[in-house]
Amino acid sequence: MLKGLSPLLTPDLLHVLASMGHGDELVLADANFPAVTHARRLVQMPGVDAPRVLDAVLGVMPLDDFVDQPALTMQVVGEADAIPEVVQAFDAILRRHGAAASSSIERFAFYERAAAAFAIVATGEARVYGNILLKKGVVRP
Repeated sequence: MLKGLSPLLTPDLLHVLASMGHGDELVLADANFPAVTHARRLVQMPGVDAPRVLDAVLGVMPLDDFVDQPALTMQVVGEADAIPEVVQAFDAILRRHGAAASSSIERFAFYERAAAAFAIVATGEARVYGNILLKKGVVRP
């Protein structure tokens, strides 16, 4: 255990976050997401919901402020304007950490971005569409 850090920030997850550079992308995936299929690096966090992981990650990782959309979620198939409950929870956490609400992209575009991401964190999130892609920013002095 370390002081001042969420216990959700496991050694594996901390290593991934510290290894990422500016512009690298991290996916927090729900339990239905094909994380093993798509991941270049995989951190498994079964039993933990994605919003809790997002809150812990944003406590130590800045989002990229050089891009318009540093946080992306997966659009609901057939209902591109729908905002699922889990995405509403993501957006509340993003705002609490001083970031803008997420934008969404089409399902297969999300899969392509996830496959190219630095790492995927497979959470135990049971709600569908509980996936979010984060672009890492810089830590300023």
